[in-house]
Amino acid sequence: QVQVVESGGGLVQPGGSLRLSCAASGTIFSIATMAWHRQAPGKQREVVATITRLGDTTYADSVKGRFTISRDDAKNTVYLQMISLKPEDTAVYYCYSNINSGTGWYPTWGQGTQVTVSS
Repeated sequence: QVQVVESGGGLVQPGGSLRLSCAASGTIFSIATMAWHRQAPGKQREVVATITRLGDTTYADSVKGRFTISRDDAKNTVYLQMISLKPEDTAVYYCYSNINSGTGWYPTWGQGTQVTVSS
């Protein structure tokens, strides 16, 4: 069984910064794409950023230039560095990892971490 657990959310003022982390655990042979999604109240979940095993990244237009996704495969961890945060970034942020546990690929979601941007 594999799982991913997010950390690093919280309350921050507009213009502030936060760094989210997401660590995968269990029997892990490799991890393919890792990503961050978010869901604001009353809105659909959206992709924020993705990173492949080769390090190729994509970002939602709304976060380009402000958010940076990275990964540490030695730690089975993906990060999301967020700067210049805006109130509209307020959402629950979910981590996603496509994990090979040796018996197959398992798309795995975390439980979410709340990010609130407010003065």
